[in-house]
Parts: sequence; structure tokens; C-alpha cells
Amino acid sequence: MTMPSATLLSAVVTILIVLVYFLMSMPVARARASTGIKAPATTGHPDLERAMRVHYNTLEQMPMILPLLWLATIYFQMLPWLPAVFGLVWIVGRFVYQRAYMANPDSRSLGFAITMLPNIGLMILAIIGIVQEWMAGVG
Repeated sequence: MTMPSATLLSAVVTILIVLVYFLMSMPVARARASTGIKAPATTGHPDLERAMRVHYNTLEQMPMILPLLWLATIYFQMLPWLPAVFGLVWIVGRFVYQRAYMANPDSRSLGFAITMLPNIGLMILAIIGIVQEWMAGVG
């Protein structure tokens, strides 16, 4: 049995990242229903404010993870499955972040760190791959 291609693995992870973003919206809807705070209000109860911050922060993270995931997938060829693994770690980090933030915003650091490490790792992989491609084209 052959391993799926790097692009297929990253495509699956991309869909999962979008699904995570969708799932992060569910607590916002639940908090609105339980607190009676109607849109467009965004303040008024800590449960709603926390749920919205988790959702917004996930959105803020997506413009970093998605291009880095795909740049690393396209250019880093040494371990082609590694970018997708970093994407999965990012997903785990988002759920750790959500759980911690909803319980106590001061405890969100671990989830934030787990989310940032894949961004850094993917950036390194992308840079390595791009430099290798560049050098192969120049040489």
C-alpha cells in the first residue's frame, strides 16, 4: 500500500482546518442562545466574549497556517508527509486553546504555543524547500 501524496494529505488537513473554524463558531451560537445576547452585540457575558475570541483568534491564525502549509507541501520534498503532520498539530493546538480559553483566558498559553509551533515549523520547511528549489534552478 502506497502512502497518499503530500498534496492529498495537505488537502485533507486544509479541509480539517476549515472544519475546525466552523466548529469554533458553534460555542458562539450556544453562548448567544444561553445568554440571550442577540447579534450584532458582541459583549455582555463572559461566555459569549470568550467563545467569540476563540473563534476570532482561530480566524486570525488561518492566514498564517494555510499558506505555510501549502508552501511547505509544494517545496519541501525531503519528508513529504511532514507539512500535513504540522497541520494536524495546529488543529490539536486550536482545540487545546479553545478548551483553556473557555475555562480561564489566562490559561491559554499552552494552546497558543501548540498552535504557533507548526507555523514556525512550516515556515522553516517552506524556506528550506524554496531555497533548495532556487539553488537547483540557479546551479
